This record gives sequence, C-alpha cells and structure tokens, in this order.
Amino acid sequence: MIVVTGAAGFIGSCVAERLYLQGKHNLLLVDDFEREDKLPNLALLKQQNRMDRTEFLDWFSGNNRQVELVIHLGARTDTTEFNTAIFDELNLNYTKAIWQTCAEHGIPLIYASSAATYGLGELGFDDDHALIPQLQPLNPYGQSKLDFDVWALEQTQQPPFWAGLKFFNVYGPHEYHKGRMASVVLHAYKQIKETGQMTLFRSHNPEYQDGEQRRDFIYVSDLVDVILWLMESKPASAIYNLGTGQARTFLDLTKATFNALGLEPVINFRDTPEDIRDKYQYFTEAKMDKLRAAGYTAPFKSLEEGVGEYIGVLNSEFKI
Repeated sequence: MIVVTGAAGFIGSCVAERLYLQGKHNLLLVDDFEREDKLPNLALLKQQNRMDRTEFLDWFSGNNRQVELVIHLGARTDTTEFNTAIFDELNLNYTKAIWQTCAEHGIPLIYASSAATYGLGELGFDDDHALIPQLQPLNPYGQSKLDFDVWALEQTQQPPFWAGLKFFNVYGPHEYHKGRMASVVLHAYKQIKETGQMTLFRSHNPEYQDGEQRRDFIYVSDLVDVILWLMESKPASAIYNLGTGQARTFLDLTKATFNALGLEPVINFRDTPEDIRDKYQYFTEAKMDKLRAAGYTAPFKSLEEGVGEYIGVLNSEFKI
C-alpha cells in the first residue's frame, strides 16, 4: 500500500485523489480526521483505509512490510504559531520516526519541506545541499522544516529513495479549510465575490511598491505531477525545490483573479499585520535547476492558467 500523511489536508488530499484516480486503490490515509472542515477533501476516497496520526507511528513500526511508499505531507503549517514544542513534536520528531522506519525496512519516502526554510532569501533560493545548514528561517514553522532537512542530510542510514520537497506558494482546490493560511487566490475570490474589491498588504519595504511583492506561485496540480513523477522515476535522492522558477507579483495574481471572474480590477491596500510584518517575505523564486537536471521536463502552468482553472473549480464548488 501507499501511505499518504496529511491526507485530509490541502496537498495531501490532492495527492491521494490523483493516486486513486490513476487506479491505486490501496491507500492508507493518515491525518487528524476529527476536523470535520477537512472531510469534504476526501469525498472520492471514502473506501480507502484511514488512520489517526497518533496511531500511525506504532502501526508503521509493526506493519511496514505492507507499505511500498510513504508520502509524508502531514505537518503543523501555521506560520503564526510560535510554540516550538508543537513543531518539534509534529514536524521534526514525527518525521524522524517515519524516516527511520523507512530507512530500516527499505521503503521509499517523499516528504514535504518548505520554502519557508529560506527566510528572507539572504542566500538565495538554491536547493544546494551545502547551503541548507546556513539558512535562516523567519518563524518556528520554517525552522522545524529546516531542522529536519539538516538532520536528513546527516543520516548515513537512508531510505532506498527519498526526496524532500521545498514547496513554494501553492494554491488550488481543497484549501478552503485553511483559513488565514489559505492562498491569496482563495482570499481574493471570496473578497471579490462579497465586495467587488480586493485588499492586499501594503509594502513596508522601500524596495517594493505596494502589491509588487513577488512570490513563486505554483498550482497544486503541477506539484502533484512532480510527486507522481518522483514515485515512478526515483532520480537521485535529494532535497528539491518545488516552485515554477518564476516569481510573480501579488498584483499579477489579483488581476488574474479578477480577469478569470470577468471583472475589472478594484484593488486596495492595508498595512501588513504587525505580528507577521517583520517576518514577511517580499521575494521568493525557486531555483529549479536540480529537479530539471534530474529529468523532470514537464512545463508548469503560468499564473494566469492556474488561477483560471482554479476559479473555474471554485465557481463550481460554490455553485456560482
């Protein structure tokens, strides 16, 4: 069977759904299934086995012979949470336990890292292993992801194939439950539908005009494509960036959303909240050379293509 952790969440449910649609019907879905707001993500997966994340590590230790691959996407992802003990438990130590079982029993592992490990990008956004220990994340979430990456690179006992994926700004279906942490596309869609306008964060950096903050936005279906390619191709084990390699502005994203809705843009600005202002990334752009050199050749959707497709899904889901 294939194990998908975080299977009720945004990216995990998209991965599990794609696997199912491709005929892989022996899945073990691991998550906290008491959160009812995430359960609609599993609408197509009702017949698949489920296990609470608190039970999985013990089960995996004793039943690893049943597992052919682990896709570990479960994590605490709230960048505004500052209780490091939560991240140590759920992001660092939990992932170490999965790695150790995979390494001991020869099970391939794909896990989620994060572009949050790059902090302000002082060293660029290069997934060169030599640079990773020098990175300086801006929050405990990013630090927990970096701590595991560094630990993984130090291990002599490894899974037969492993890949850590530094996700950049992912957007797409199945993220509606994420609240404040949802993508700007979803926030824009809701605001525009309710008010006819969109409000973005004002720039507090003199090098960037309001709305000109730039991020590497990647549509979730492209991310799933890469994960499935890694499953099948198993290139060199490594930590890989996963973005498009092209930064775009929040104005670009907002205008694409208005355009997909057939409306003229009406955009306002407000101050960035103080609790995240000094930890705000003004620019991210994945250096994608390593993944390309490993053999991944498929193009990534442009921001306009991805937003257009996503708005179509949202219109269908919200029956608008």
